[in-house]
Amino acid sequence: MKIGISHDRAEETFEAKARWFQTLTDAERMEYLCSYYDLALSNNPRLRDLKDAQPIEGRVRVLSKT
Repeated sequence: MKIGISHDRAEETFEAKARWFQTLTDAERMEYLCSYYDLALSNNPRLRDLKDAQPIEGRVRVLSKT
């Protein structure tokens, strides 16, 4: 994982974040997934009890390749 500080607003776009995420190895991506999962569980431990999640209609994000 590359650690650095940037103050460029262009790096905060969804496309820039997607490009950064694609530079990570599978192990680094899995580490982030586990971190977000742990964060979500620390905020709401009952998430483990939820079963049979259903998709919400009309909530699709379209990404374009530039």
